[in-house]
Amino acid sequence: MSDQIKHECGIALIRLLKPLSYYQEKYGTWKYGLNKLYLLMEKQHNRGQDGAGAVCVKTDLAPGNAYISRFRSVQQNPIIDVFNQINEPLQNCQYSHDNDSDSEWAYKNFPFAGELYLGHLRYGTFGKNSINFVHPVMRQNNWKSRNLALAGNFNLTNTDELFNVLVNLGQHPKAYTDTVTVLEKVGHFLDEENQLLFRRYKNEGFANNEISSQIEKNLDIQNILERSTKDFDGGYAIAGLVGHGDAFVVRDPWGIRPAHYYSDDEIVVVASERAVIQTVMDVDFGEVNEVNPGEALIIKKDGRISNEMIRVPHKRTSCSFERIYFSRGSDKDIYNERKELGRLICPAILKSINNDFENTVFSFIPNTSETAFYGMIEGVKNFLVDWKIKEINKKNGSLTNEDIKRIISFEPRVEKIAIKDVKLRTFIADDASRDDLVAHVYDVTYGVIKNYEDTLVIIDDSIVRGTTLKKSILKILDRLKPKKIIVVSSAPQIRYPDCYGIDMARLDKFVAFNAAIELLKDEGKEYLIQDIYKKCKEQQNLPKEEIVNYVREIYKPFTAEQVSAKIAELLKPDDCGAEVEIIYQSIEDLHNACPNDLGDWYFTGNYPTPGGNRVVNGSFINFVEGNDKRAY
Repeated sequence: MSDQIKHECGIALIRLLKPLSYYQEKYGTWKYGLNKLYLLMEKQHNRGQDGAGAVCVKTDLAPGNAYISRFRSVQQNPIIDVFNQINEPLQNCQYSHDNDSDSEWAYKNFPFAGELYLGHLRYGTFGKNSINFVHPVMRQNNWKSRNLALAGNFNLTNTDELFNVLVNLGQHPKAYTDTVTVLEKVGHFLDEENQLLFRRYKNEGFANNEISSQIEKNLDIQNILERSTKDFDGGYAIAGLVGHGDAFVVRDPWGIRPAHYYSDDEIVVVASERAVIQTVMDVDFGEVNEVNPGEALIIKKDGRISNEMIRVPHKRTSCSFERIYFSRGSDKDIYNERKELGRLICPAILKSINNDFENTVFSFIPNTSETAFYGMIEGVKNFLVDWKIKEINKKNGSLTNEDIKRIISFEPRVEKIAIKDVKLRTFIADDASRDDLVAHVYDVTYGVIKNYEDTLVIIDDSIVRGTTLKKSILKILDRLKPKKIIVVSSAPQIRYPDCYGIDMARLDKFVAFNAAIELLKDEGKEYLIQDIYKKCKEQQNLPKEEIVNYVREIYKPFTAEQVSAKIAELLKPDDCGAEVEIIYQSIEDLHNACPNDLGDWYFTGNYPTPGGNRVVNGSFINFVEGNDKRAY
């Protein structure tokens, strides 16, 4: 993606089902689980580079020993920094014991030698890049079964409501964020469940020191999650560890955020992405399962694994941006879907170039759009097969061998045009210098475009803000002197904010929205802006369930083609000599390519939860009033 919208978070959970000595004997190291955690996190580093954290829980230590350990980092390479912190005690001279082979010694002495691991990769949509906001977050207590560590990939639209619920319960949350709210909400019902069981076993005559073990055996994680997630409005995949050894992963009932798992008699592994588990565990596609929408994967201290319904599933609206951009393209389904997105947009491209293949060069913007590019070329080649058949039949047997060879060998012109050259650092302070450097993020391949004759078709996976296109890509492509540049987006026009985990919260950052506003001005319909603003303001105090998305009315007067044409006009640099056209994927073909992941609210305004409509209207109010803030 040329526009760097920020990634979602990633989770990684490991539960070892055997003693550490088992892994020492079979795999040659008691660090088996810790090594797998590192790989799961490193393979998901695409999901967040702002921070990383990991926690370890030991389930079988005597009182007086630390059984929960956590390290977090917001350094430049946070995963490496976290694992350097984890491994530092092994480098310390006080641990000069033969720790690489003695699993029993390691379990008692090394903080991260345990049965349960939880890791997290953070992109900070809130709270800046402070260590206090890095997951896993913890709620600590002297009773093991009241300790809670949470890490998640989530955004809730109704943090205000949930915050007030906690206040009304008598709590005093330390921060106004969905992370703190989720932690305290789950923690509250964990406390209640502990208290309920304590009273039960006290009435049955158990001594206090016996009650703790009874609670640990019979803690009802399903009930805790049912009660704590009851009012959540948003997308979430939340993983948690309880101090005595229970673990869980719960997913929102719409399936917005992803979660997958693998289990055998040695280990349970959970990660945001399926392909990551396949690679790290060396297992087949079919051996990795999805945590279903509305369900929780629960792993008890004794190793029992179950899938329990927590919320009644709604219509599945899994995030289609996972398929287009966020997830690793090594997943079989995602790879094929991205190819299909490129193939399905071919008819619009062929129409635009008027089937003039001799004077058209096809390429892509590196790196994530490369798979869609393969699909686009596949579509072009399929068209050319039909063309070749027609050409041969048209001559009715009069073709010479040279004619046949020319027709059969004709292929689309494919070149690697754009090359990502550098990654800019944020220490560039002034706008003028930054803009000048942005223009050099990409380089180009010279000598493959015929001056003022060729059309250059270049595909990107999506166009959000268009800033990099305008300030860098179109400028450098124009140096090649093409007659026309066609930028193809394998995703539809992004028109509405996301509020479920992606950093796309402000309407005025979307070039499609800005194009629609300009079209309203061009056609003398600017009054609609105030009309829609008034409707949004009138709904501000309504319950979120009653709010209507009126921002859709901004786009109603125009076709998608009109908006695309205005986007091309807005993004074309003033000094660009080539004609510029932008082609977007259609909503229909997006759904055809990704039939199981129909979450498309950023394209259509169809939010799966009531809070989404409140967010989009709030974002529009902020736009009109000039407020530079998020609407949730």
